[in-house]
Amino acid sequence: MKHFNLLFLIIIGIITGFINGLLGIGGGTILIPSMVFLLGVAQHQAHGTSLAVIMPTTIASCIIYGLNKDLDFRVALQVVTGGIAGGYLGARLMNRISAGRLRQFFGVFMFLAGIRMFF
Repeated sequence: MKHFNLLFLIIIGIITGFINGLLGIGGGTILIPSMVFLLGVAQHQAHGTSLAVIMPTTIASCIIYGLNKDLDFRVALQVVTGGIAGGYLGARLMNRISAGRLRQFFGVFMFLAGIRMFF
């Protein structure tokens, strides 16, 4: 098992939480590249770990958004219904994809999402 510098991990967490709270992203966009390229975590393990890390971060952000009336619970619950099924299927599929191919899919998705943000 790898041991990481606690301060470095906390800094990655602060950056991830900040970006999550500000922009609504963070798990995939910050954590996965940080874990894979800076910490040397295996691709599959980085994906799973990012989901575990982002859940409490997202809950904290949702509390603030909810208090400010910037959260539509009805829409959120409707999307969550499909999201649970999609999350299950995606996690099952991830285990059948090689680390290299998963990294390529992730990179293409990040690139397309970035392009989409400009237009």
